[in-house]
Amino acid sequence: MPPLEPSLLTHGGPMMWVLFGLGLVLVVVFAERALYLHRGQIRSTAFLSGIKNILAKRRLVEALTVCEETPGPVAAVVKAALLHADEDAEAMRFHVQEAAVVELPALERRIGAIAAIAQVAPLVGLLGTVLGMISTFAAFQHDYATASVLARGMWQALLCTAGGLMLAIPAHLAVHFLNGRVRAIVRDMEWSGNEIMKYLNTEYKAGGASAK
Repeated sequence: MPPLEPSLLTHGGPMMWVLFGLGLVLVVVFAERALYLHRGQIRSTAFLSGIKNILAKRRLVEALTVCEETPGPVAAVVKAALLHADEDAEAMRFHVQEAAVVELPALERRIGAIAAIAQVAPLVGLLGTVLGMISTFAAFQHDYATASVLARGMWQALLCTAGGLMLAIPAHLAVHFLNGRVRAIVRDMEWSGNEIMKYLNTEYKAGGASAK
């Protein structure tokens, strides 16, 4: 939500301060989530190629170290496969899927809070609008409906409506953006998990058998 002048916040009534607070929460949570997802998304193809090159030299411990030093869920999924490289394909798949399930909640954390702000903001703005109209009609009822009093009520109604929409629109966009980043990381996790399992169950185990 863009910064508002103090006079506009004052004219908007108490609900404008609620919207302003929700806007601050939105900015902080979105920035934290965007940075977290940015750090968690790596170049999966290059990362997996490096792991395969290390495994081709039979350096499993070195490959595990690289996974531990690499941030993000893709490295965690690959690490799970490497830890169970000597097990059969079904057991390895189970551990890879388990690692992916553990990583998924961390990716989706707090996105629901942004979605809640997107849904609640128009309602808060509508409440402020209703309160502004109530004050206006109360002025008529008690016969002190001066131009200044009526303008104050209309200011509150219009500003709250505008404020709710100004907050809800970027909040919806933020949810779509973050969900898109999560889907991209999940696709990388699935692809990397399948590729490393395929490599371990074919080339890596075949190389170990020939070495013996």
